Amino acid sequence: MSKRDYYEVLGVSKSASKDEIKKAYRKMAIKYHPDKNPGDHTAEENFKEAAEAYEVLSDDNKRARYDQFGHAGMNGGSGGFGGGGMTMDDIFSQFGDIFGGHFGSAFGGFGGFGGGGRSSRRVNKGSDLRVKVKLNLSEIANGVEKKIKVNKYVSCKSCSGTGAANGSSYSTCSTCRGSGYVTRVTNTLLGQMQTTSPCPTCNGEGKMITDRCTSCSGEGVVRDAEVITIKIPAGVAEGMQMSVSGKGNAARRGGVNGDLLVLIEEEKDPNLTRDGNDLIYSLYLSFTEAALGAPVEIPTVDGKVKIKIEPGTQPGRVLRLRGKGLPDVNGYGRGDLLVSINVWVPKNLSKDEKATLEKLSKSNNFTPAPDSSEKNFFERMRSFFD
Repeated sequence: MSKRDYYEVLGVSKSASKDEIKKAYRKMAIKYHPDKNPGDHTAEENFKEAAEAYEVLSDDNKRARYDQFGHAGMNGGSGGFGGGGMTMDDIFSQFGDIFGGHFGSAFGGFGGFGGGGRSSRRVNKGSDLRVKVKLNLSEIANGVEKKIKVNKYVSCKSCSGTGAANGSSYSTCSTCRGSGYVTRVTNTLLGQMQTTSPCPTCNGEGKMITDRCTSCSGEGVVRDAEVITIKIPAGVAEGMQMSVSGKGNAARRGGVNGDLLVLIEEEKDPNLTRDGNDLIYSLYLSFTEAALGAPVEIPTVDGKVKIKIEPGTQPGRVLRLRGKGLPDVNGYGRGDLLVSINVWVPKNLSKDEKATLEKLSKSNNFTPAPDSSEKNFFERMRSFFD
């Protein structure tokens, strides 16, 4: 099933400002929040869809990629490029500030974060990682699956990422009393102002470890290497960036993993030059091949193909092999292979060869009409042998 347009999901125009996008998302999230619609699977999917749309459209870089490449430029986890596959924990941890405090003011009336339906504690988020992947034209044309080794923070196996030694207990944080947040009231010229922020003592976790894991020093993460499989769709281009959800650094003491950002680089092809989805090949013919015609082989991204050069083919002519270019990353067809004809003129001629060409140059068939577009070419040919 194809995804809906992100702008359509939030009900905003493509020229909408960040504030308009934020307000639209807040409205959609309140409408479809699971605590307001218990047991309603459709509402939950709409809630996730709205969060995914907001994740992309609220980020300038992701929004620019989406505007240019559509969904194929975003869904890295499923073979494309950037948001998608979001879990409830992802949504609640990343977008809690949209609703003020830690969701209590927005959802407290219907069993939300402030009302006890879910934990109000802050969920840790691991940092993102960035890697570069080089692709040749054949891999770009057909799509490819790459396995790369990434050094990163992974969940500690000794404590299962909790940061606590086996059998260790937890104590409630005395600063925030287990809520994970502290509220401060300050006096201003406009009156009292109340702010809520993660507890500095427990880092928003609401609890303290009594006996830390010795393998990770209580952090819940250690440095290690992981082999990650990345599915790259056909038609990607230099500079595109994929986002593979959950494959970045692990979060401290549990939480949501960061993402792996994959930057696409193209390897230069020795024969073919890319121009959008089209490919260009410069074909050099001898004078006799151009004049008499000949079968020639042309390299493509899928191997060599044979074409026939028609007699009298002129230099500068471009032959178009339809469908032999690169596929569009959004699935809108495939480009062409453009074969640019060049005629190779020999630099060193024997006496007999020169005599033969001089004789041919006197033929009417070798004298172009004054208005012929090939006049300059033949004049250069004749002057070469003078």
